[in-house]
Formats: sequence, C-alpha cells, structure tokens
Amino acid sequence: MKNQRRLRILTAEGELRGSMDDELFVFKGIPYAAPPVGALRWRPPQALQPWQGERDATAWGPASWQNRDYCLLAGGGDPGHFSEDCLYLNVWTPDIEPARPLPVMVWLHGGGFSIGAGSLDPYRGKALAAQGAVVVTLNYRLGHFGFFAHPALDAEYPADSVVNNFALLDQIAALQWVQRNIPAFGGDRRNITLFGESSGARSVLSLCCSPLAEGLFHKGIVQSAYSLPDTPRVQAQQVGQQVAAHFGLAAKASASDLRALPADGFWPLQRPLALGPVPISGDIVLPQPMLATFMAGRQHRVPLMIGSNSDEASVLDFFGVDATQVLQQLRQKNRLSYQLIKWLYDIHDDALLGRAVARDMAFSVLPLLVVQAQHNIGMSGWRYWFDYVSEQSHDLYPHGAWHGNEVPYVFNTLDTQTPAEGRSYTAADYAVATRLSALWITFARDASEFSYQLRSEIDWPVWRSDNDVTLMVGRDAEKPFSLQHRFMRGRLRLFRLMMRSMVKL
Repeated sequence: MKNQRRLRILTAEGELRGSMDDELFVFKGIPYAAPPVGALRWRPPQALQPWQGERDATAWGPASWQNRDYCLLAGGGDPGHFSEDCLYLNVWTPDIEPARPLPVMVWLHGGGFSIGAGSLDPYRGKALAAQGAVVVTLNYRLGHFGFFAHPALDAEYPADSVVNNFALLDQIAALQWVQRNIPAFGGDRRNITLFGESSGARSVLSLCCSPLAEGLFHKGIVQSAYSLPDTPRVQAQQVGQQVAAHFGLAAKASASDLRALPADGFWPLQRPLALGPVPISGDIVLPQPMLATFMAGRQHRVPLMIGSNSDEASVLDFFGVDATQVLQQLRQKNRLSYQLIKWLYDIHDDALLGRAVARDMAFSVLPLLVVQAQHNIGMSGWRYWFDYVSEQSHDLYPHGAWHGNEVPYVFNTLDTQTPAEGRSYTAADYAVATRLSALWITFARDASEFSYQLRSEIDWPVWRSDNDVTLMVGRDAEKPFSLQHRFMRGRLRLFRLMMRSMVKL
C-alpha cells in the first residue's frame, strides 16, 4: 500500500484530500471553476476562489440538472445530486511522483448535451489509470444552461464576443485546470488526450474548431460523433425567446429576469423549446460550424482517432431522425439515388435499408470526412469501426453494437455493468475490453503529428487517401481486431454528397 500521507495534494487553488482504490489514487468532486449560479448563470465560467485548509475530495460533485429517469435508461446510470453548481471533475492516477510524467486522458461524457455525468459507472477511470495514465472525468452545464441564446443575454457582450456555448466553455475551463494542476497528480501537461462519446465526441470536434481551446490538448479520440448540423445563433435566439415566453416573461425581458427563473424549470422542456443535441455556431466559442471548419482545413493541428458503431441507428429516435422517413424522402426526391443505394447495400427490406442508411448518414460518414480533412492538412488520423457484441447477447443486438456499447470496453469497466436480461459477460468479452482499453492508452501515450501508425498487437496505419484502412473491432469472432481496406468507400462517398439534404434536425 502506498504511503497514505501522499493522499494530500496541493493544487493551485488549495489542498485536496483523496482516497485509495487498490493501488490507485482517486480524487473526486474537485471544483474547476466558480459555481455558475445566480448572476453567473449564462456567463463564462469564472475563476475559483482559493480555499484555506484541506478540502475533501472523496465524494462526487453534483451533476447538471437533467432527467434522472432518462439518464438511468439511456445515459449510463444514476447521475446523483443535481445542481446549477455542477463544475466539478474527478482524477484517477497510478502515481503522484512518477519517474516521468504520465499521459493524461480527459473524458467528456455523452448524453445529447442533456443528460450524463463524469461520475457514472461506465466512466470510472481505474482500469485506464492502472495502465499508466492520469484519467480525468468532468461535469459541465447541460441543456438550456449549457447552450442558450437570448437578445438580452447577448447584449451583455461586444458584438464580436457573444457567448452561447457555455458547456463548451466549461470544458475549456476544465482543460485549463488540467494545464495548471495535472503535474501535481503525476500527469504530463504536454500530452493531453481529449476523448468522448456521442455529444462528448461532438464536443471534442467542436473544441478542435474553437479558437479558445487551441493548445489546451494535444490529440483527440472521437467515439460515435454525429453529423447533425450545428444550430445557427439566429435560430438559437428564436428558441431562447420562446423559452422566455413559456415562463411568462415579456418580450423585452431583461437578463436579470431570465436569471431569476427557477433552475428546475428548464430540464423538462422539450422541442421546440429545447435546442437539438448540437452546439450553437456563430458565437466567440464556435465562430463557424464544426463540419465547415474541418472541410476548410481550419481545425487545430492535433492527431485524431475517430469511429462509430455498427448499430448507431439504435439512438436515432433521440436525434429526431426517422429511418423509414429518410428512405421515403430519398425515394421521392431522387429515385436514381434510391436505386443506387439499394444496389450498394444489397438490402431489399425497406425498414432494414432505412436503418442502415440513416445510421451511415448520421454517424458512419463523419469519421471518413474527418480523416480526409486531417489528411488534407498533413495531420494524422485513424478510423475505426466497432461491431463487437457480448458473446451471450447476440440475439438482443441483431443489427450490431448499439450507440454507446463501446464505452465500457474502452474504460474496461464491464464489471460495473449489469448484463442484459441477467446474462453474464464471458472471458472473451473481458479480453476485448482489456485489449481495446490498451489500444486507447497506446494512442494517448504514443500518437503524435509525426506518427504513421499505432504500434500495438496490431499495427494500425494512419488513414491516407491512397491507403484507406479502417480498424475493425468485433467483425470476426475468431479475430476481433483486424484491418480492412476501403471500408464502405462507395456508399460513404455518395452520402457525403447527400448529407446536407437528408439529415436534418
């Protein structure tokens, strides 16, 4: 057992007391910015006031307001206590004084920017940290607190400095905390991997495009990001005015009137009184839409690993995408494209074809677009496809791996999950989790802008236009990790042309 005296760490803001989990140091509920409450609601995160004495860091911090039942059903578990005071992070580290600084992995949870927390069971950083990394998970503002626009609030800023993406600013503030403090936990502030799933993955891509995040992280892992377009600021303002009217505020409501509204009144609101699961484009945080920035080659120069799962259609209802309707729209608008797609897929059941088409347009095409954009600026990118289904659950997942199914394999936290319908995980399942988490660690430790491959049990080359290679996870039960050339090449090229007209909020 390591010396208990070292459970106390001095950060820039004050002293913390953590706990031990086997041979790992764990610090929970660390504030990384001032509570965004009262007059600080809908403002950029403010600096913390240093504290005197020792602060307990053995309990999770509050999560942002959200729908608990939906988080239990689809978000990964119980997010715990809710509060507007939600800007807290957690750290797992194997060694506070390593011989050389350890790679750092900062996780951004998913949940459509409306549910989730960094403390959920699938995101426990113990197994990753045990492999030689410092792991950070965090909470950030969700829903209307995370993304909001209203003329009264926007008027508080100069015209070229308006802030609407408060959640993204929270994530930036957490990265700034990491830059200040992670050496005290044994981490290398010059080797920070930002990784996330779903809206967390979309956040990684957004921060790759934010001028305010440049230099705060050095590589990114993008798990199941979606291609839905960012919300234009004008549209977000219209929604903000509708929200104010819903609460009975006058058309000329002031910023103070808005900030006086009760915090628990926002999370139950649904469309059209809620924005989609995407950031707002046009403010100082995200001046241009994320995808347009990548297509123009203006993203930050950081290596990226990006991929998606084989049955992302499992979550399309949440994103407002009706798979059958997508196919019907295609048939009506462009009969030739419809026939071409039927030929490319060789699927003759319209329900199954619609499911595959919607999946690929909403999720599968984006990894190809991003690695192409990386290649265009001379920056490394790797593309993967996750198709692994637990051995005893194949009948429950007939179309492949659901949205989010890769997360407990990435974190190697299968032991925190309850298998579907009482079925148990097998030795093969645990082996895939061990190997996949090791691959993520390899990327965090070794990937750089000069890398031409990741060296692990399978040497995985960077994506190039003349060497279109995808890492396949789980496609072959006998060989769960393999490389495939030109995966989905034809259909994804077609979708790249059709995406704008077919995938809409």
